[in-house]
Amino acid sequence: MIDIIAISGSLRAASTNSALLAALAANVPADCRVQVYDGLGRLPIFNPDDEGERTPPQAARLIEAVTRADGVIVSCPEYAHGVPGGMKNALDWLVSRDAAVGKPAMLVHASSRSLYARAALAEIMRTMSFAMYEDRALEIALLGKKPPEMEAILTANRPAMRDAVRGFVEFMRSQAASSS
Repeated sequence: MIDIIAISGSLRAASTNSALLAALAANVPADCRVQVYDGLGRLPIFNPDDEGERTPPQAARLIEAVTRADGVIVSCPEYAHGVPGGMKNALDWLVSRDAAVGKPAMLVHASSRSLYARAALAEIMRTMSFAMYEDRALEIALLGKKPPEMEAILTANRPAMRDAVRGFVEFMRSQAASSS
């Protein structure tokens, strides 16, 4: 079984990024399991003085979840041409750990307008040594859609979601084979 953690960079209750990840989690191949991480808003602000034995429990749970996962999928909005603070904070908690090193990661998008954040997030994650899967982008335009519209769009895109995850799983397996 392939275990994937999915992280939404949005804290909004009606987040299109979170909706995309929930739909993705419900439409993965049979040999995959996706856990959607819901603790982003409860993470304390990163402080290097709080690492090691002083790591807060919320941060320790994120670090453990990423460490345990075979791969990471992130869907993130763009705020003021950048990565939202909560998402960057989560990555900061991982930056000095081995959790990200060589960990396969894929970005998916709920809007075609988040080009600056996409580039910044990919650069941050590459710098942290995530193994970025960039062969096939999954973008499902949900921005500005009402819940019934989002549901219809997500339903129509189930095959694209399954194909994207299949490609990501193949990438994870190739990464695992090349590191062993």
